Amino acid sequence: MSKKERRRTRISSTIDKLPDDIKTELDVRLADTANTYEELSAWLKTEGYEISKSAIGRYAIRSTQAAQRVAETLQRTQAIAQAVEAHPDLDYTKAASMVLMDGLMQRVSTAEGDFQEMPLDKAGRLIASLARNATYEKRVRQDMKKKAELAFDQLEAELMAAIKQHPELAGELHDVLSRAREKVLDDGED
Repeated sequence: MSKKERRRTRISSTIDKLPDDIKTELDVRLADTANTYEELSAWLKTEGYEISKSAIGRYAIRSTQAAQRVAETLQRTQAIAQAVEAHPDLDYTKAASMVLMDGLMQRVSTAEGDFQEMPLDKAGRLIASLARNATYEKRVRQDMKKKAELAFDQLEAELMAAIKQHPELAGELHDVLSRAREKVLDDGED
């Protein structure tokens, strides 16, 4: 990729270099739609900072986009929390993955141009990350299944030792534990 084709991903503007108190005041004034960029540029000039109305406009767009991304992230987090709260048996890692995948698919469907410019290695990293997440989820399920099997084996051994004098109870207990084991392990297959 030649230098002319390189796309800037980090933006540093003159506004980012302003002192925090001036930048905070600018953000407050930007929130008031009655202020024009030209008026804000004039105000900054009286404060001793020569910043064009175009620079203020670009900063306002970036700030709005960042605020929208934060709001979207909060909505996704709330969706995960509500899903887990409404369905306590729901696997929250699966719910989080589904919400993230939904967000990614929305981005993909609305950002064709961005993906044309996306380097192949970055796209590969995104795909690999999703694949790792799926692999991790499978591994967690397998670990939980193994732990459940070990717990059932140990429970059965302890209970059988406790009631070995009553063979009829031992048979019934074995049947109950087998059904419980089957139900627990089958429920983990989702």
